[in-house]
Amino acid sequence: MSQLKAIVVSNGIHGIEEYFKSNAEVEYHIEQVTANFNPDLSPYDLLIVPNGSDQIAMLKIKAQVVDFLSQGKTLFCFDGWFTDWIPQNQWVMDNSKKTIDVRYRIKSDANNLMNNVAVDELTFNHGISGWWSCGYIKAAAVAEVILEDTWQRPIIVLDELSTNGTIILTASGPLGDGNYSLDGEEEHQASALAMLYHNLIWFTKSKMVTV
Repeated sequence: MSQLKAIVVSNGIHGIEEYFKSNAEVEYHIEQVTANFNPDLSPYDLLIVPNGSDQIAMLKIKAQVVDFLSQGKTLFCFDGWFTDWIPQNQWVMDNSKKTIDVRYRIKSDANNLMNNVAVDELTFNHGISGWWSCGYIKAAAVAEVILEDTWQRPIIVLDELSTNGTIILTASGPLGDGNYSLDGEEEHQASALAMLYHNLIWFTKSKMVTV
């Protein structure tokens, strides 16, 4: 499979270059948000909007994102998006539920995105539950809900039908590439974050071959 070309939106968060280091699978370009933010998305296969991104800036380029998806390309959004820039899907902030009650479970996974992902690692962080998100996703009716919470609210969503492209959304979660390498012999190579992110990359590359 050929190397993916990905553009990563950066709000100047320290260390983001360490999360998205180019490798044999993906060539990353970090695009800084500026007052005149208007990136050219055309050279890229994948648009990544990581945790901590500027959602007002993303709303400004909504038309470009829609056009990007219309070309059959892929969007990853790993952040709560409070502006309406993602077609047919919307993040909802909700901290009304007690985090101690939060549990996550796989609802549907037709494409094995959760293969070898330890869901308990997403549920608990240092023994504290509910760290993954402070809300949930109001998913498009045609989308597949991959992971849901205690109250059957979508936390990870795959939408291949709302547009001609592929939309993969999480209600938050610090997903990235460089800090979660699968190389080496340490236990971290099997971490949920590493497996989930790399499963998403492998799935995206497989679609490039078959589309």
